[in-house]
Amino acid sequence: MNDKQTIIQAMKQRVYEGNMMLPKLGLVVLTWGNVSEINRDLNLVVIKPSGVDYDVMQPEQMVVTDLDGNLLEENSLKASSDLMTHLEIYRNFESVTSVIHTHSRNAVIWSQSGRDLPVYGTTHADTFYGSVPNTRQLTQTEVEEAYELNTGKVIVETFCEQKLDPIAMPGVLVNGHGPFVWGTSVEQAVNHSLILDEICGMALGTESVLTRENLLPQYMLDKHYFRKHGSNAYYGQN
Repeated sequence: MNDKQTIIQAMKQRVYEGNMMLPKLGLVVLTWGNVSEINRDLNLVVIKPSGVDYDVMQPEQMVVTDLDGNLLEENSLKASSDLMTHLEIYRNFESVTSVIHTHSRNAVIWSQSGRDLPVYGTTHADTFYGSVPNTRQLTQTEVEEAYELNTGKVIVETFCEQKLDPIAMPGVLVNGHGPFVWGTSVEQAVNHSLILDEICGMALGTESVLTRENLLPQYMLDKHYFRKHGSNAYYGQN
């Protein structure tokens, strides 16, 4: 096995393990989710196969593509139907190494609202530096011409219009669809997926008991985000 094959096998294992974490964490039912990873030196992506049940899925079934979505291995299974969304994120967010899409309950509920996710508390602020954006609805033309690609484009459009940093804001709610999250590793992206669903659930609970607006102050957002991120972070062990 040459160096490239060794790298691909390691990627397949990480992507498989990331995918298997989603149902374990309660973020996926049936086959409603996918994890991918990019290697920018080799210009390839490994992603979950489309519609394969988690109970029978194996590491060797992970699908390898180039950055245009072309399959790179003989006898490959079909890639996840969301592949083109993942690729569009990778093409535009160069700091991102892994992308995840789920239909986790709380994040989908919030996506279907069409609202950005407000910062109600420090749990949110620890990972997402500001309100998590909710994209605009795709147009009928965008859906009919290239649905998955245009889903990626509307994510990128949202981040460009709001001047958001994809590292400081490692996820998005796609209006009427669900969450896409990412990270600098598969493990980090899985964590971000879980955190986003949790804070969506917390926000839903908060709004059920709110009697007045009670957003987290900017100074608290700054404190909680930057104690974990950036050059002056001090959370955790050295």
